[in-house]
Amino acid sequence: MLIRWVQTARSEVTDRMLIAGPRHLRTVLDEYVVHYNHHRPHRARNLRPPDGDDITTTAITAVTMAGIRRRKVLGGLINEYEWAA
Repeated sequence: MLIRWVQTARSEVTDRMLIAGPRHLRTVLDEYVVHYNHHRPHRARNLRPPDGDDITTTAITAVTMAGIRRRKVLGGLINEYEWAA
């Protein structure tokens, strides 16, 4: 399981950005862990994040009417989307 996480973190984050040192690496990985556990969809969990047991999926009937908000993670390397209130 740990090997899979390392491969995912490398392919989604560290292979795509220049890491300036150990402190920068820790900061980047800390932010990615939050994204990975709270927002990133996982196929084995029916596209829910590990900490997303309370998330329910609903069908979208009119995408143009839906208010969707984008949040940039890691300077825009990753984007998270959520319903706007």
